[in-house]
Amino acid sequence: MKLLLATDFSGDAPAVDMVNARPWPSGTEVCVLHVVDPDPFPPGAELLETARRGAESVVKSIAAGLEPSGLKTQREVLVGYPRTAIVDFAGKWGADFILIGSHRTHNLARLLLGSVAQAVVRAAPCSVEIVRRRAKNLSDAGSGWKILLATDGSDCAKTAVRSAVERPWPTGTCVRVVSVVPLFMPIADAGTAYFDAAQAAETVRVVEDELGLQAVEAIGQAEKTLRQAGSMQVEKTEPISGDPKHVIVEEASKYGATMIVMGSHGRRGVDRLMMGSVSEFVASHAHCSVEVIR
Repeated sequence: MKLLLATDFSGDAPAVDMVNARPWPSGTEVCVLHVVDPDPFPPGAELLETARRGAESVVKSIAAGLEPSGLKTQREVLVGYPRTAIVDFAGKWGADFILIGSHRTHNLARLLLGSVAQAVVRAAPCSVEIVRRRAKNLSDAGSGWKILLATDGSDCAKTAVRSAVERPWPTGTCVRVVSVVPLFMPIADAGTAYFDAAQAAETVRVVEDELGLQAVEAIGQAEKTLRQAGSMQVEKTEPISGDPKHVIVEEASKYGATMIVMGSHGRRGVDRLMMGSVSEFVASHAHCSVEVIR
C-alpha cells in the first residue's frame, strides 16, 4: 500500500500519529509531500528557492516522526498549486491513500474543509483520509477503535466495505454499519404536476418502502462481509430515515467514532464540479477522521 501524506505544515500531528498507531499491510510505504505555492513570491525571486529549501527541512522532520511506524518513508517537495499538484502527484506516484491532517479548533474552521483539502477530496484518483483525531494512544489504551461504515449498497459502498475488510486494524476494533433511508420528497412536492394528491402520497409510500428494503439489504451484505473476515467486531444495526449527510455525521458523533469509512459516491452518483455530495459533506462536518474510498 502507498500512503501519500500531504502536508501544509499546520495539521500534521494527527496524521503522523494515525500512521504510527495503525497496523499496515506488509510492504506499505509512505511519502511526505509538501507543495510550495509560488503565488506569494515575486516572479524570478530567490525567495521561492529559499522557501523550497526550507520546506525540505520541515518535510524531513515530519518524515522522521514516522519512524515508529517502521514503514519505508520518502520525501517530496514540489513548487506548484497545491489544489492540483497533490492530485497529480498522487496519480503519478500510484498512491492508494492520500492522508490530510487537520488540527483546527475554531468552530467555523472545524466545520469546513480548506479549499485544498476540499479539492483533493473531490478530484483525487485514489481514496482520501481526512485525519482529525489524534490516534497516538488508542491502541495502548486497549479500547480499540470505533469505525462507522456508511453504505447504501452501491458498488462504491461495497468497495468501501472491502477496503475496510482487507486492511489490518488495532486489536479490539469495532464496526457499526449504518444505512440511511432518504426521505423521498420530490414527487410529493411536484404532485400537482405529475399526479393527483392521492397518487402522489401512494407513490411516496411505495418508493420509501423500496428504499427501506435496499437499506436493509445493504446493511445485511456489509455485515456478512465483515463477519466472514472476522477481523473486527460487528454491531447489529437497523436502517435510519433522514437526510444521509446529516444522519451519518450525527450517528458518528453519538457512537464516538474514531473514523467514518464510506464510498466517494452512492446510488445517485456525484457531480465532481459541484459541492453537496454526501461524502464531501461528511468529510467537511464530521468530528472524527473520515475515509472517502474510491
